[in-house]
Amino acid sequence: MEFNDFIEILENTAKKINIGITKEQASSFYKYMNLLLEWNVKMNLTAITEPDEVILKHFIDSVIVQKKIKQNAKVIDIGTGAGFPGIPLAIIRNELDITLMDSLNKRINFLQEVIHVNNLSNVKAIHSRAEELARNNKYREKFDVAISRAVAPLNILVEYMLPYVRVNGYCICMKGPGVQEEIEKATNALKILNGTIEKVEKYKLPESDINRSVIIIKKIGNTPQRYPRKPGMPTKEPL
Repeated sequence: MEFNDFIEILENTAKKINIGITKEQASSFYKYMNLLLEWNVKMNLTAITEPDEVILKHFIDSVIVQKKIKQNAKVIDIGTGAGFPGIPLAIIRNELDITLMDSLNKRINFLQEVIHVNNLSNVKAIHSRAEELARNNKYREKFDVAISRAVAPLNILVEYMLPYVRVNGYCICMKGPGVQEEIEKATNALKILNGTIEKVEKYKLPESDINRSVIIIKKIGNTPQRYPRKPGMPTKEPL
């Protein structure tokens, strides 16, 4: 897709969710998309490869939650994969301090390239499992926001996320349309880990029939030191 066509689609779609995109930001998104599609040939980063779908299902879907993040927040993107939602958020909100974390080093190499090409000085990428990095005092309970997009069921996800968030901070869990059963199953985990669901918001991606949910969890107390458990345990034996 040519840049002028790309920018027209990106700007028009972003306007529908009340987000303005500058030419400089559009250029960063364009470089990001081209790198994503180039690297995707040699490693599995995304099943979405049509440029207009990348714009809607990756870029717009990532930035739609940006108004839920306060100014100058310190954010960690858990299980970022190909950089969603962290890198799109970093492009439109350059005052945010964003850490991308993923367990696959090949993805981190890709993210480092995206960060370098777009000169994203507000982003760093770390190769680690969520259960291990949360044991490091440099990262434990140091973030205003932990965010994730389509990573794991909620009762597992909160054990990955809440240890990173400071008290009175938030987890933003980006999900598909059907979340009620996940929420019910996560009741015990939230109680143990000192999180409480503040709101669940539903929305539809513009000019589509794609429905999404965002679960906002507030951290109301310190996470007990034994959590997260060792790698694999949250998935094997959810709280």
